[in-house]
Amino acid sequence: MDLLAAVKERLLLLDGAMGTELMSRGFAPGRPPEEWNVTRPGDVAAIHAAYYAAGSDIVQTNTFGGSRHKLAAYDAGDRVAELNEAAARLAVAVRDREWPGRLVAGDIGPTGVFVSPMGDADPDDLRDGFAEQAAALAAAAVDLLHIETMFDLAEAQLAVEGARRAAPELPVVVSLAYKPTPRGFRTMMGVDPQAAADALLAAGATLVGCNCEITADQMGELVEELREASGRPVVAQPNAGAPRLEDGVTVYDETAEHFAGVVAGFPGHGAGIVGGCCGTTPAFIAALAAKLGRASDVA
Repeated sequence: MDLLAAVKERLLLLDGAMGTELMSRGFAPGRPPEEWNVTRPGDVAAIHAAYYAAGSDIVQTNTFGGSRHKLAAYDAGDRVAELNEAAARLAVAVRDREWPGRLVAGDIGPTGVFVSPMGDADPDDLRDGFAEQAAALAAAAVDLLHIETMFDLAEAQLAVEGARRAAPELPVVVSLAYKPTPRGFRTMMGVDPQAAADALLAAGATLVGCNCEITADQMGELVEELREASGRPVVAQPNAGAPRLEDGVTVYDETAEHFAGVVAGFPGHGAGIVGGCCGTTPAFIAALAAKLGRASDVA
């Protein structure tokens, strides 16, 4: 698949948050969300179907924490192939059954461990872990890989290298999390968009982008910077507003209509793929599809 050519021809619409939807169906902390791919497959499939129905061109597998390093926290580090392949098969089956022609992205998130100077993780071990996850997703026929919510550029580079080694035929999209600072947008480690784009493209990324951490209102300017830095259309997934705690529960106050009105302008800033991150739901994607003049199956 030539993803770069595809996004130059037509804006692609991603899905929204997976965690929000899992929690609405009863997921609670204590076990990895990826376990639902085998214990509650109907619920996971229903989430994918809801996003496709809302207008998503791409849904992402329920594998954000599916690396060996992340699953090890639940004594499930030996279940990488099982849980990732199950996730990809679920999403692909939903797509093939009702929405042929749309895409499935294998979702890869951070491991929670760091290489020097922030930590003592072995870079080769991290790279191997990402390669293991990417291989499992590729084996179950995803169309592309999305490495997202990366805070550490070094880890993101290792993820790209691992993905490229395991699945050289697949496009690899990488989204880092940025926040505004007095010096401009920076990652948690202080990396600016230009340095990130240069390093990730050199590592083999097809497209770069941003997700999480900030709202749609803040992200438009960042999209412009990343577009200029990379020389390519970018991927952008803002949160549903700024989070706040209410009775111990994280709440996002932004409406789907406001989110859609802002994100629909992102293509004008240089975005080629847009969607939602924390707090967004199929209703947010349906509203965005409507703003973009796209058809959806949501009344």
